[in-house]
Amino acid sequence: MCYNSPPYRKEKAITSVLGNTLGLKPNQLRRIEKLYTRRIPPDQIVTPEFARQLSELSHETRRQIGALIDRQGHIQYVMVGDNRRIELPDFKRIRVASGRFRGLRCVHTHLRGESLTQDDLTDLALLRLDLMAAIDVDAESGLPGLVRAAHLLPLHSGELDNATTPELYAFLEPKVASQLDLDFQSLINSLEEEMARNRRTARRAEVRDRTILVGVATGSMADAEESMAELAELAASAGVVVQDRIIQRRSAIDPRTVLGRGKLDELIIRALQLGADMLVFDSELSPAQVRSLSEATDLKVIDRSQLILDIFAQRAQSKEGKIQVELAQLKYLLPRLIAGQDSAFSRLAGGIGGRGPGETKLETDRRRVRDRINRLEREIEGQRQRRQERRKGRTRQGLPVISIVGYTNAGKSTLLNALTKSDVHAEQRMFATLDPTSRRLRLPREQEVIINDTVGFIRALPPDLLSAFRATLEEISDSTLLIHAVDISNPRWEQQIQSVKRILAELKLADIPSILALNKADLVEPEALEAAVRQARQLDGGETVVISAIKPATLNALLEKAGAVLARNLAAA
Repeated sequence: MCYNSPPYRKEKAITSVLGNTLGLKPNQLRRIEKLYTRRIPPDQIVTPEFARQLSELSHETRRQIGALIDRQGHIQYVMVGDNRRIELPDFKRIRVASGRFRGLRCVHTHLRGESLTQDDLTDLALLRLDLMAAIDVDAESGLPGLVRAAHLLPLHSGELDNATTPELYAFLEPKVASQLDLDFQSLINSLEEEMARNRRTARRAEVRDRTILVGVATGSMADAEESMAELAELAASAGVVVQDRIIQRRSAIDPRTVLGRGKLDELIIRALQLGADMLVFDSELSPAQVRSLSEATDLKVIDRSQLILDIFAQRAQSKEGKIQVELAQLKYLLPRLIAGQDSAFSRLAGGIGGRGPGETKLETDRRRVRDRINRLEREIEGQRQRRQERRKGRTRQGLPVISIVGYTNAGKSTLLNALTKSDVHAEQRMFATLDPTSRRLRLPREQEVIINDTVGFIRALPPDLLSAFRATLEEISDSTLLIHAVDISNPRWEQQIQSVKRILAELKLADIPSILALNKADLVEPEALEAAVRQARQLDGGETVVISAIKPATLNALLEKAGAVLARNLAAA
């Protein structure tokens, strides 16, 4: 709803006073209600007469008194607070048009001669008011003193890329009401025109989504920071610009808004300050939390799981990959279909189903999504059976199968290319490979094998995604040997090894013999590499080799070790 032409009141002379009216004398309440009949010239912040009325009433009641004034000068709300602060109305359900202010300015009293408080500035930012003004009340006479005011500043698109944080507020020079010579209407018009210009510039520049990453540390702060660093890598892989990271330490996650109330207000102001249009939470959010956060922030809100699903959706190229990703997305989103919101699934439903007698739109949407899930699961089952037939054919040939597994972005595709002289797509991005690739490889002992490149793992992999890709991951189950590729240059390589081992155990693949291939060794100093190799051997307990996939000479030791393990297994069989 736009506030430039307020629909609240035109003819009604008196509206109820909001806030702390308990204990006011009938005469005082009538005089406060009478403020609704006043009108401020549109080009003035406040008139001396209105400032005096507010001050005298505030001095007499020992309470802050304020008014919200629209751009035509009509008093839309009158509020009474206590001697320290004033509560403004809740505007959550009334949205502000993009690139505009709310069309209301707040003028209220201060009884202690203080500057604009943090609460004042928070309300100015969160409610997107045109202006926040506070009138000093003289403690002796009750007459108005200085008027202190501030307004929000429009952000320039260039400021968002600077290292320094742009200023959010502009403070006007404190003056008594009779000396306020600012043309308020012209000021607001010029600010909104500048906002519109910046928005057009941003659209022309095709600015990517800008996000703030949000985490809650209920345990170790170091673990939370590591998880946040990985979330930043995921965001970069998704093509999102990360503007800031916020971690709050709490004993428990707030069941409604994840963060505490004060931290959430701080986050909203930070998002406004940076021009962010999306929040990404490191923990999985419930449907109720997404709804509460979206209503509180007026921003797009997603969690870690949805970000990973979005990356997979971007990367999926083959028909099979697209089916798996769509299935995972639908399973994730089904419980998040809530009443009163437009369904985004009509394009997925196609001709499936029709509205049954007595069904609500929500029930129909859910039924269509379930039908689509069932159809996709049947398709994936068909693919699984076809894969089994192909694997049987390979088994009849008697060729051992080696699968390269590992954390996402560990260099698995680059390793496959180096070993087989292939040109499988390899990129320095998380989840660059979604579709498994198989190639033939001849080992030094004249032994021919089939080697597979597989989708990368990640900690906290969404269960729906793991389930959808189970048919693909079954390729690993027939492997004679696993090459566990590790990015030894990544500061979190130990945690990544543990995550991969945990996922292999979940898939019941932990018993397959493996070689730990410490990749990207060329990016690590020799002394640090030596220490890392010792740690890796203690952590894994199996065969370990140091390689660099971009340096073929370093791969001979890996091939020799793979041949030896296969020969040993063959002899044991």
